[in-house]
Amino acid sequence: MEIIAVANQKGGVGKTTVTMQLAAALARRAAVLVVDVDRQQSTVWWAENAAVALPFDFAGNQNPKMLRRLKDLRTTYDYVLVDTPGSLEDTDVLGSVLDAADFVVVPLTPEPLAVEPTMRTLGRLIEPRHLRYAVLLNRIDPRIPSQPPVWEELLDTTFGVPRFASHLRQYRAHAEAPVLGSLVTTMTRTRRSRNMVDDITHVSDELAAHLAPALVR
Repeated sequence: MEIIAVANQKGGVGKTTVTMQLAAALARRAAVLVVDVDRQQSTVWWAENAAVALPFDFAGNQNPKMLRRLKDLRTTYDYVLVDTPGSLEDTDVLGSVLDAADFVVVPLTPEPLAVEPTMRTLGRLIEPRHLRYAVLLNRIDPRIPSQPPVWEELLDTTFGVPRFASHLRQYRAHAEAPVLGSLVTTMTRTRRSRNMVDDITHVSDELAAHLAPALVR
């Protein structure tokens, strides 16, 4: 079982969307549990709006210390994804999650103001724990072809941090998904949703490849 924290102390970078959609994509091939330790309970709201049964198990409003117990209980989950708080006030909660995590997905939006909090999260909380992690470029504007290479160069050369080769583009379907309770596994593949589904699928495939050598059920 691999515990995957979706974390960044910068709010508004799309942690909940990444958590829920990656969980749905991974659930196509594995047993998945989503845990919410964020006091805003965004994933709980999303789950309650779901029109059909979630393709993964869900546990909202959890104490982060219970994550360590999951491994002790030898549960049957392959992946546990954890939606975490995005604020400095909840550093202790995030720290408890990271203490139990095996891998961290760090969403980053292409905004200058998102860079410093992201690098702080890496430098103060993730790297000192020697955790495997990768930054995920999120909400890339599909109308700006130059945006991905510019930000990839920034992560590769300026900061020298690991990142996903894939990224997530921002589409209207992303904004509508929490309200509709929709996931990539329930969306009808239309011209509007196809690219979003493909993006999530590519990232989930890459994440599974990162974790494959360590995955023990």
